Amino acid sequence: MRRLTLIASLLCLSAIIRAQGDTLSLNECCDLALRQNKQMAIASLETLGAGYQAKSLRANFFPSFTANGTALYSNANGSLSIAGGNLPLFLADGSMGGGFAYFPGADIDYKVDGVFLAGVRLEQPLYTGGKIRAAYEMSKLGVEASRLNQRLKAEEVLVETVKAYTQVVEAREMLEVANRYNETLLGLARDVENACRHGLTTRNDVLKVQVRLNESELNIRRSENALRLASMSLCHLLGLPLATSIAIDGALPEVQVTASEAYAQVASRPEYGMLEQQVAIAGQQVRLVRSEKLPQVGVTGGYSYMHGVKVNGEPLFDKGSFSVLLNLSVPLYHFGERANKEAAARTKLEEARLQQDDAAEQMLLEQSLALDNLDEAQLEAELADRSLQQAAENMRVSRSHYDAGLETLSDHLEAQTLWQQAYERQVAARCRLYLSRLEYLKASGQLEEEFPQLQ
Repeated sequence: MRRLTLIASLLCLSAIIRAQGDTLSLNECCDLALRQNKQMAIASLETLGAGYQAKSLRANFFPSFTANGTALYSNANGSLSIAGGNLPLFLADGSMGGGFAYFPGADIDYKVDGVFLAGVRLEQPLYTGGKIRAAYEMSKLGVEASRLNQRLKAEEVLVETVKAYTQVVEAREMLEVANRYNETLLGLARDVENACRHGLTTRNDVLKVQVRLNESELNIRRSENALRLASMSLCHLLGLPLATSIAIDGALPEVQVTASEAYAQVASRPEYGMLEQQVAIAGQQVRLVRSEKLPQVGVTGGYSYMHGVKVNGEPLFDKGSFSVLLNLSVPLYHFGERANKEAAARTKLEEARLQQDDAAEQMLLEQSLALDNLDEAQLEAELADRSLQQAAENMRVSRSHYDAGLETLSDHLEAQTLWQQAYERQVAARCRLYLSRLEYLKASGQLEEEFPQLQ
């Protein structure tokens, strides 16, 4: 059944992709990943299980009803005879009255045959030292921690999806750069071969261009493989078969870094919230352990009916009865066992608090590092744009000088190589800038502002 559901979901996704013209935007990829990624399904099931556990512990506040029954069959039987005779008579003061009464005797036949006992029992704890309350509060905190973990998984899946999407964008643009560079070399190769045929240049220049063409073809193949692997990685995160043919629009949001981003807090991060839940759970664990030192009071009531054991053909037991039991248990002395358990629980509570403080500082350091990386990535992107403009102008001037015979072929090939490298750095820097912005948003707990899917 689960396999059929998965197949149906994949068919629906394929239909969605076809309806969109085989082109997915960044937001559409994020939506698909949050719905279909396996890690999201696992986190959702964990949250569901935590909710069931909380409901199970909540039931301990209420009485429990139990029906029970017992049946016995035995062929044991026998008889008892009491002889008759005169029995002496006694007066009220205990002395014999001098008379006799005749007792005719008795013959008793018994047979076990079938015996059954059935009843209903009710159990209700009255006071458990706070054990039930503490366990229930821990389960509710566990539910909240599971929800925060589900949100954390959603953020991780979304970040990985955006990274995979960006890798596809980068690989596609790198392939475009490689193709443009190859086209430029092909045009230069035709010009050099024509010049060689007319005796205007040597065969050595033709071979130089051919070597660069061979390197360009290898670079194109590497770019194609990189694009294929990046697409497969994106399909995996979207919950699609790896061989699915998808296309993306390649649009990345513009990144604008403002000074106010340096003052973002980390308290909104799900990791911080999970640490708060762990501290609260440790506090409830102290209450749970302390309850073992307090009295326990409970009441049990029931109704039972018993039938069986025939005497002279008539059942000996054939009626029901009510019963009520009040139980009180007071712990007196256990050689420090419970006191030491409570001390250990308090130690765990203090440990959880210290871990929260340490993790908060690490999150602040992570945010500072992410902000520094974002600042460096922005500067790198600006320099890359400037370098590309300069490399393009240099290649244009170099081509003019080469056509006019003022520059050698080697210098012109070097100018083309510089343009290709500058173009690749510009593509990589632009993608790195967006990913740095993404890492900063995650480190500062602001992903929901950028991606409403997480809300």
